[in-house]
Amino acid sequence: MIGKLTGKIDSFESDHLILDVSGVGYVVYASRRTLSSIGQAGDQISLLINMQVREDAMTLYGFSDKTEQAWFKLLTSVQGVGAKAGLSILAATPADQLGFVIASQDKTALTRADGVGPKLAARILTELKDKVGQVEIFMPAATSGTSSVQGGAPRVTVSKADEDAVSALTNLGYARAEAYKAVMQAKSKANDNDAESVEILIRLALTELSA
Repeated sequence: MIGKLTGKIDSFESDHLILDVSGVGYVVYASRRTLSSIGQAGDQISLLINMQVREDAMTLYGFSDKTEQAWFKLLTSVQGVGAKAGLSILAATPADQLGFVIASQDKTALTRADGVGPKLAARILTELKDKVGQVEIFMPAATSGTSSVQGGAPRVTVSKADEDAVSALTNLGYARAEAYKAVMQAKSKANDNDAESVEILIRLALTELSA
């Protein structure tokens, strides 16, 4: 199995690149976000690789970092989410934001991806809501209200005050995942009493959103 490739970018297509590794051109499929950020033809790069082997094909999927690769594996573990849909989701939402999308159950964010309709988005949110801790959610240093989960990834317990603050922010026009992230960041920095006040959480979250 191939786990990583290092070589020179030969050329790009809309959904893949050809990576020249010591004179051998490997076709590597990747998200549009990755394809647009890894460099230009002639650049030397390294990609983490997932290889799918079937009777009629061996397909390589490339990732710029371990977080993107881990989310691809999680997303494609959901029934109905193939490699194409997984890459489409990663193109629509940065890998380091997907944890907040899943944790906040933000269906709208997922349906922005090509080929992901409301039913599939709902299935992804349902099946992955308890697995989100397997991929690190990047949060400020944890203080109150946190507990550890699989792999040591931080996870913040969501209270009614948190949900009310998120709801208020979405009513102000913020995306649910964006509001959820801001509230969790605000909560992690607040003391225990402030963390239970909806009004204080909203004020602190708005500060996070304006930073």
